[in-house]
Amino acid sequence: MSPSLVILGAGYTARFVLAHAGLRYTHVLATSRDPASRLSHIPSHQRMRFDLKQSETWKTIPSDADLLWCFPATPLHQVQQLVQAHDLRSHRVVILGSTSAYMEGHSLEYPPPWIDETALIAEEQARVEGEEFLRTACGATVLRVAGIYGPGRNPLDWIRKGRVGPSRKYVNLIHAEDLAEICLTALERGLPGEVYNVSDGTPHTWTEICRRAQDHWGIQSPTRSDANGPAGKRIANGKLLALLRSGHRQLRYPDLWSALDQLAGPTR
Repeated sequence: MSPSLVILGAGYTARFVLAHAGLRYTHVLATSRDPASRLSHIPSHQRMRFDLKQSETWKTIPSDADLLWCFPATPLHQVQQLVQAHDLRSHRVVILGSTSAYMEGHSLEYPPPWIDETALIAEEQARVEGEEFLRTACGATVLRVAGIYGPGRNPLDWIRKGRVGPSRKYVNLIHAEDLAEICLTALERGLPGEVYNVSDGTPHTWTEICRRAQDHWGIQSPTRSDANGPAGKRIANGKLLALLRSGHRQLRYPDLWSALDQLAGPTR
């Protein structure tokens, strides 16, 4: 394991990774296109400027560092140039992708069939194209991440504000604390060139979540119920759980309802 970790594109997830990475790395750096303003919550010695579209910033990446790539790997030609210029093949690379990479199935089944890492992906998507290049050319480990929630990203707020409403659509989620641990485990134990689905393994429909929000906290979405919309996806996480077990780890928030209880705080 490298003594250094560089988080390329330090956004929401990076805050949780930074809180735990110090136990495994001597040096942890977080990057942004504008670190002074966007990373003001991070000590200045841990901030670094990096912009994929400005090649002069690429040289700031330490040659011996592990890399956690947190932003869409686009455009492809600049991803390719970075790989050639900085020899990313010599780094341990984990990239955060999205479960949106999986193509919508044409099955009429409901609930929809489970999707594992062997399912077809939408290779025409720009970010998927970049991820696949990094996976095949550099041996990057790809984490296809479901919807991220946690402190400051509370599904109950999404419902309250009408961003989502009751529907039959299945949603797959992962708590930010769990995602941070998964990122570090993938850097330590993930197989090069492999893909791992990242979710808590228990999809829920938005109708289920909205009903829970109303029954427990009196939160009701202003969005009209949709009984005939898309079915969504059900993401299988068995491969991920095996990876965590190999490092004697497990999900801290496998149950959405318990996690929402914590995020909501005491009921009045």
